Amino acid sequence: MLSTLALVMVISAVMAVLSKEMPLAILASGAISLLASIFFLVLASPDVAMTEAAIGAGLTTFLFFIILRKTDQNKNENEK
Repeated sequence: MLSTLALVMVISAVMAVLSKEMPLAILASGAISLLASIFFLVLASPDVAMTEAAIGAGLTTFLFFIILRKTDQNKNENEK
């Protein structure tokens, strides 16, 4: 199970780095954090898993999408 989880994490990391579309890269990085929290849970570290899921997968991904929207709005305003 751990090797499958690690393989999916590596695939998500490659997808995040090579993606040309920013929302896909943000989702892939969020998936890495979510998979890392599952990894910590399997390794019997529920406190670290919960923190990684809340901060790494949840809050960070949410903030990246907000920042992406703000930068897109600023880019559109500057083009006018």
